[in-house]
Amino acid sequence: MKFLLYVADFIIPFVIFLIVCYGCMMKVDVYDTFIKGAKSGFFTVIRIMPTLVGLMVAVGVLRASGFLEFLADMIGKFTQYIGFPGELVPLTVVKLFSSSASTGLLLDIYKEYGTDTYLGLIASISMSCTETIFYTMSVYFMTAKISKTRYTLSGALFATFAGLVASVFLAGIMTGAV
Repeated sequence: MKFLLYVADFIIPFVIFLIVCYGCMMKVDVYDTFIKGAKSGFFTVIRIMPTLVGLMVAVGVLRASGFLEFLADMIGKFTQYIGFPGELVPLTVVKLFSSSASTGLLLDIYKEYGTDTYLGLIASISMSCTETIFYTMSVYFMTAKISKTRYTLSGALFATFAGLVASVFLAGIMTGAV
């Protein structure tokens, strides 16, 4: 186990070293290329900033207004029948929009229920195997100037549902609830 931790500490520096070596072998001005890429990334961040601010404000309003708790009570009645705890509905909804806001909710769940409980395990696993769909779609499609998303939303929602089912199943196995 210590070997894996040791290797993990060196993977990213090693990959960076390989990229620089490859660039030098191909006679590419690595530093100049890096600076151009960083400049382009900076302008991309500036272009997507209004979207980020809008999403963060929307999540803050939903959380402060009590709407997430209302939603948890309403939807939680139905999700209990399929094995998904209603207490995790706000986490799931917020995760669709903002990973950082959902991390705050995750910490609240840890404080209230614990990290090794059935709810804590489902929350942890679902955070790992779901995506911030609306954030990702808005940022990437806006940056790439894509207006027709086709099946992206339905596919992403299906993948999120599959991740939630997997999190309930895996947490059940880990706690002996299944």
